[in-house]
Amino acid sequence: MKFSLFHKLTNYICKDTGEKNESPKLIMVIRILILSMLFYIAINSIIYISILNNTVIAILLASFLIFLGCFILSYHQKTSSIVFMLNIGMIMWIFMNVTYFGWNTGVQHFIIVLLVLCFFSGYSQYGFKVFYAIALCAFRIYLFFLCQNKTSVVALDTTLNDILQITNMVVIFWCVSVIAYVFSKDSQNLESKLVEYNNQLMSQANTDALTGLYNRRKATEYMTQMLRPTNTSCSSVCICDIDFFKKVNDKYGHDIGDVVLQKIAQTMKTTMEDKCFIARWGGEEFLLVFPNSNGDEANFLLEGLRNKIKALRINSGSEIFGVTMTFGLAEYDFNTNIDSIIKEADEKLYIGKEHGRDQIVY
Repeated sequence: MKFSLFHKLTNYICKDTGEKNESPKLIMVIRILILSMLFYIAINSIIYISILNNTVIAILLASFLIFLGCFILSYHQKTSSIVFMLNIGMIMWIFMNVTYFGWNTGVQHFIIVLLVLCFFSGYSQYGFKVFYAIALCAFRIYLFFLCQNKTSVVALDTTLNDILQITNMVVIFWCVSVIAYVFSKDSQNLESKLVEYNNQLMSQANTDALTGLYNRRKATEYMTQMLRPTNTSCSSVCICDIDFFKKVNDKYGHDIGDVVLQKIAQTMKTTMEDKCFIARWGGEEFLLVFPNSNGDEANFLLEGLRNKIKALRINSGSEIFGVTMTFGLAEYDFNTNIDSIIKEADEKLYIGKEHGRDQIVY
């Protein structure tokens, strides 16, 4: 029952104006602010009970009618009109309260609520927002000097002033928090989505779609960073190629050829991912970079990989077959550039192709 009542109240507050291209969040925030002000006026009525007179009753009644009118009209007018009416109503209410009850009540601080609402309500008109912010500041300064030269109509004792100050601060913090939470949540969600989208784009730009390995672009970027002249650690680079891959495509079709590439990529990942950088270099060629590993260490690791790939079995649908790979391995000697070491590894790969394949040439 309580949940149902809360749900109905929430739906009523969030109900849109029926106008096209209206922000549902903005009208919801405005209604929450108006209801908060109505609640605040009701609290003030209790606080002022000890000094109630015709003037105080008139001020409370006028304040209540201003915000109640804004709330009712929020279901029949455009959001922009309600924002305008709320601002005018709030300024009138602030002026009326400061004039009658004095500066020490702290009602003038509600100008901050209008300022925050101004910058969050709408996505353009920045010139107007700056102008309005200046106008609000000028209004507050005017109230300050007005109260310096004019005695309040209704005098409040220190205790009552303190209670009003605390009440005002609580309500102002609540109103600003509502505005900031609702609109900053959208901004944070949008920013989070943009960051996630950018990460996806970066991942797509650096990843080979078929195998899930890094692509040639990322591999070149990695080697540029890794194989710098200032890097004195030993590194090794390997280019490897699937033996007779064209025959696989010709005999079993390109779909099975893709399966072979994926199986080999997965084997490389599970066997070598924590030991080296792996990328699809192009076609049936793969690149492996072994940071902090000399040629002998890299050769030992590649031998294990070669045997695992040789043990792979692929089901073409009509038969089960295996593949082998040939590897060309070169050690970075600190005097060569990236192009030179890749060329050396590539030359060794073709030496292996010419001398029987399924081997590591180092």
